[in-house]
Formats: sequence, structure tokens, C-alpha cells
Amino acid sequence: MLKGQTALITGAGTGIGRSIALRLAGAGADLVINYSRSEQEALATQREAEALGARTLLYRADVADDGEVQAMVAEALANFGRLDILVNNAGVTNFVAHDDLAGLSDEYWDRVMDVNVKGTFHCCRAAAPALKAQQGCIVNIASVAGLTGLGSSIAYAASKAALLSMTKSLARVLAPRVRVNAISPGIVETRWVAGQEDHVRRLAAGTPLGRAAVPEDVSEVALGLIAGAGFVTGQNIVVDGGMFI
Repeated sequence: MLKGQTALITGAGTGIGRSIALRLAGAGADLVINYSRSEQEALATQREAEALGARTLLYRADVADDGEVQAMVAEALANFGRLDILVNNAGVTNFVAHDDLAGLSDEYWDRVMDVNVKGTFHCCRAAAPALKAQQGCIVNIASVAGLTGLGSSIAYAASKAALLSMTKSLARVLAPRVRVNAISPGIVETRWVAGQEDHVRRLAAGTPLGRAAVPEDVSEVALGLIAGAGFVTGQNIVVDGGMFI
């Protein structure tokens, strides 16, 4: 399905990023597996992807650092000669109650916006020439928090709303050669909710589909947007089990 194509997935060591990386490897793509801190988890992703037949490049870079992103894309092209797919999954948050306005420090705001918004832009900008050459695509992993204003903090929700707006802007300016779409998961059972599993399950039990998402629910949609959906761009697909219908 994706044989001969190369995908760069940011934050690919754990959770949704890992699941997308393995899903694309299983579809035949070669991978650039980006991580920032989760080296051992990224190495595990690399081993599993190679077992599926993918050629891989493991690359540590903080997407908030434009220079590191530029170097990562250059290394990807040096190794594989092409870049067809970019998945912007890297993200950060701090859990701050929404009514705790004093607790939402500038430090939290700056890091969340630097990674979730500017980091995504850095990756899109660096990859754009190579993606245009292959008529490739970008998938941005956003969140229902960007639609509802809920989530781990006001800053996080604002960053994901900005990411959805940027998805539309980039879909316009990179067309017609590059498609740009977003996925907005609801509650997903990853390490981000570690220690809150019972709370998550109680919330999810009230949704139409009766459960929280797992990373594979999101990676399934990502593969559909990448391998198919050739006339879809600038869109946001909500993956929340109907929680916010």
C-alpha cells in the first residue's frame, strides 16, 4: 500500500505515535522515528517496525527547536532520498485545573505552545519541499480539547485549537501537491492518563460507543487519510466514540 514511501512520525516512541508508526510500517512504509526523551520506547518502536519489514531511522529532536527539525529532515532525505508522509504527533501538556488561573504559569504556556503549535509548524515548513516533490501528505494529531475548550489545561486546549486552524491554513498554501488533515482524539488510553484509568473508564462508559479509545483507533484513521482519501484536505476527523456529539 505504501511500499517505497517514507514517513516521518514525531513523538513515535509511545502511544498514538508508536501505533501510527507500526501501522505505516505494516503498510510498507519506511520510517523516520522521532523522539525527544523516550529513547528506550523509541528503540522498541524501531525494533517492531523493522520486524514488519520497514527500513528505519531513529532520530532524537525537540520539535520546538527549528534547527533540530531542519537537521532531522535533512538526515531523513540523506537516508531515504524522499519524504512522502509527515505525522505531527509530538505534544506536551501540564495538568492544571481550568479554574486555577494563577497556576497556569507562563512557563507552562510557553512550552505547550512551543511544542504543540510552533513545533508542528517547524516540521511542516522543513518537510514541505520534499513532500511537494512526492505529492505527499501531512496528518496533525490534535485533540477534541481544541474543539471543546476542555482537557488537561486551558493552555493545552488553546494549543490544539491553534493546531486545527493551522491545519486549514497549511492545506490552502501547500495545495495542490500536499494534503493536510488533522485527527482529534478524545480520551485515549496512553501513559498520559496513567493513574487516572478508573476515571477515564467512567467517563468513557457514558459515550455512545461505551469505551475510551486506544491508540490503534487513531492510527487506523491516520492510515486511511494517508493511503486513501485523496480528495480530502483541510479536514479534522474526530475520534472520540461519539462523546461530543
